[in-house]
Amino acid sequence: MFEFEIKQITIELIIGFIALLVVSRVIRKTQIKQLTPFDFISAIVLGELLGNAVYDPNVKLWSVIYALILWSVLMLIVEIITQKFNKSRKVIEGEPAIIIRHGQIDYKVIKREKLDINNLLSMLRQKNCFSIREVEYAILEQGGDISILKKSEYDNPKSQDLNLPFKPVFLPVSLILDGVVLKENLEAVGFDEEWLIKQVKNSGLKNIKEVFFAEWKEDEGIHIITRNK
Repeated sequence: MFEFEIKQITIELIIGFIALLVVSRVIRKTQIKQLTPFDFISAIVLGELLGNAVYDPNVKLWSVIYALILWSVLMLIVEIITQKFNKSRKVIEGEPAIIIRHGQIDYKVIKREKLDINNLLSMLRQKNCFSIREVEYAILEQGGDISILKKSEYDNPKSQDLNLPFKPVFLPVSLILDGVVLKENLEAVGFDEEWLIKQVKNSGLKNIKEVFFAEWKEDEGIHIITRNK
């Protein structure tokens, strides 16, 4: 009886390991830190399914494998939807939130993202930034990490160390994503779609659909990346 249980557990673990390996290859993530809350919950569910197969004698292995396959297909469908339809990303994955803008904390965004000042300071320290006064922009990413853009006088190397004149810092603004114009961002920087189309054509492209990504930075202008053909 004991030998039978050991043999059964061994077989279930091997099959489960292979199943999870296949799932991880199908649903790829470049880094753990880039996982969204949805991806994190999905990983927990997959682990729970495999655990049930190994430790619950009433759960048949074939039913767990079916559940793994079905869950993987659903995750893959979600990935395809978020790639094809830009608006679905905000619903499923969320979107980055600017919590510090021009050195000022946006308290409405902080409240909406359920952060307090201690959380914010802790996240800044993890980015080797020990004072809010050093930050020009701070963005809370979908995965819960924070990205910061320091003021020029605090950036490395420090401007005052090189006796360089003060240079203002500008935040890049995304204008086109996967061939879709981000109209709110375009209006925020003071341009319209006619201007954007003209910039795209000046880059040698026929239309906006050929643009994979485009951003605007006040001191550097527009930067356009075409789709790989």
